[in-house]
Amino acid sequence: MRKWSLARQFFAGQLVFVVALTAAISWVLYLDAEQSTYETSADRMLAIATTFADDPFVSASIEMADPSATLQPYAIEVMNDLGVDFITIMAPDRTRFTHRNPEQIGSPYIGSVEQALQGRSHTETFSGTLGPSVRAIVPVTDDDGAVVAMVAAGVTVDTVTIARNAQLPLLFLIAASAVTAGAGVSFLLSRHLRRATLGLGTDQLSHMFVFYDSVLHSVREGLVLTNPSGELVLYNDQAAHLLGLPPARAGQPTAATELDLPPSLVELLTTGRQAIDEFHVTSERILVVNQEAAVPGGGSPASGAKPLGTVTTLRDHTEIEALTGELQTMRTLTDALRAQTHEHANRLHTIVSLIELDRRAEALDFATRDLTQSQQLTDDVLGAIDEPFITALLVGKAAQANERGIELAIAVDGSIETSHLDPGALVTIIGNLLDNAFDAAADSPARRVSLALERKGESLELTVSDSGRGMTATGADAFAMGFSTKEPESPGGAGRGLGLALVRQAVQGLGGSIAVENEAGARFTVLLPLTPTATGSSPTRLPGGTHV
Repeated sequence: MRKWSLARQFFAGQLVFVVALTAAISWVLYLDAEQSTYETSADRMLAIATTFADDPFVSASIEMADPSATLQPYAIEVMNDLGVDFITIMAPDRTRFTHRNPEQIGSPYIGSVEQALQGRSHTETFSGTLGPSVRAIVPVTDDDGAVVAMVAAGVTVDTVTIARNAQLPLLFLIAASAVTAGAGVSFLLSRHLRRATLGLGTDQLSHMFVFYDSVLHSVREGLVLTNPSGELVLYNDQAAHLLGLPPARAGQPTAATELDLPPSLVELLTTGRQAIDEFHVTSERILVVNQEAAVPGGGSPASGAKPLGTVTTLRDHTEIEALTGELQTMRTLTDALRAQTHEHANRLHTIVSLIELDRRAEALDFATRDLTQSQQLTDDVLGAIDEPFITALLVGKAAQANERGIELAIAVDGSIETSHLDPGALVTIIGNLLDNAFDAAADSPARRVSLALERKGESLELTVSDSGRGMTATGADAFAMGFSTKEPESPGGAGRGLGLALVRQAVQGLGGSIAVENEAGARFTVLLPLTPTATGSSPTRLPGGTHV
C-alpha cells in the first residue's frame, strides 16, 4: 500500500471510513428502530387496554355471574379486528375472564399486576402462555375508585420483530445510498488529488520535497518562484542575497511591487513573460535573468495548459562585466597607443621629409610644437588628477579622438583629490560617456566633444557634452535598461543599452547624481562627493569599461 499513489491511498482510506461510518450509523438506526417498535407497540397496547377498562360494557359484564360468557366473544372480536395477540380481562385475584386460548379461562394470569391493583397503568415485556410479549395492564375501577378488575392487552415479541423487520429494507437502502454517495465523492476527490499530486505517492512526495528543498538552497544561482498574480511564493538564499530581499517566509507570498527591486525586474516578475539571458541592473549588481512559465507535466504555455506561475533564475554577472570592462579599458589604451604610434609615425615621416628637403628649421619647429602640445595635455591632466588610471584613460581618449577626426577638449579646473573614489567606477563613468559622445559627434558637422572636470565645494562636477543630435530621451528614461544612443541597425547598435545603466549604477555607488539635457547636443552632468559618505565610502567594484 505504501507504493500506492496518494490519491489511491486517500480513496481507499476514505472508502473504509465511509463504510465503517455507515455501518455504525446503520446499527444505531437499527437499535433505534427496534426500540421505537417496542415503544410504539407498548403505547398501542396501553391505548387498547385503557379503552377496554373505560368501556361500560366491560364494567357491567364483570358484575354478572359468568363474565366470560359475554366478555370472551367481545375480546376475540376485538383481537381479530385490531391484530392483537391477546386481550385478557381478569379479576383482582388474577382469575382470567378472557383469553386467546379458551382453555386458559379461569386460570390465573401470568404477569405483574401490583401496579394495576394500586390503580396505576403500566407496560412491560413478559413471558406468558403465548411466549414473550409486550403488554399493558390497566385497572378497571368502580365509582368509588376501587379496582374491580384488570385488562391486559399485548402482542408477542415475534409480532414486534416482524414490525421491526419491515423497516429493514428502508434502512438497507439508506445505508447503500450513503456508501454509494460516499464512494462517489471520495472517487471525485481522489481524481482531483491525483491531478494535484501528479499521481505520486506519499514517499515520493516526501523525497521530492526534501530533494527539491536541498536543490533550492544549494544552487549558486538565484531562484525565484512566482504565482500567476506576480507574487513571490518562494526564493532561495542566493536570490535573497542578489536582490537584497528578507529571508523567504513559507506560505506567505510577497508582491513584487512591495519589494525594493528595480522597475525592470518588477515588470518582468509581474507580467510573467518569457526572458532569455536578459540583463538587469540593481543598485549594486548586474544580473542575467531567465524566466519561464511553470506548466504542469513539463509542457509549454503553447500546449494550452494553464501556467501555475513562473520560475526565474538569476546569475550574478557583475564580476564578469568588471573583467569585460577592464579588458575594454586595456583595448582602449591599446587603441590609443596604436593611434599615437600611427600619428607619431606620420609626424616622423613629415620631419624626415623636411630634413631631406633641407628645411631643418621648419622640421625643428614642427617637432617642438608637436611635443609641446602632447606634453601639455599630459602635464595638465597629471597635475590636476591624482589617479593614474584616469590620466591614462584621458590621454588614450585624446589620441582616439584625434584618430577619428574628433576635436576633444579637456578642461580641468584646479587640483582634484580622488583617492577615495573607486577608479573602476570612474573609468566606467568617463569611458562610457566619452564613447557615447564620440559616436554622437562623429555624425555631426562640428565633430566636437568636451570634457570638463571641476571641483565645486566638496564635490567633483564632471561634464561631458558633444555636438551631436542630442538624446532621444532625457531624465530617468535615458538611464533605463535597454536604452541606447545608437540605432539598432547602426554598427554596434544591436544588443546595446547597458552602458548608461552602468554609468548610473556607478554614480549611485559613489553617492553621486547624474543628469542629462540637450544643449546643442547631449550634455551629461555628474556630481560626485569628494568626501567619504555612507553610500560612497566603500563602493562596489563595477565594470571599468563597458560601453553602450
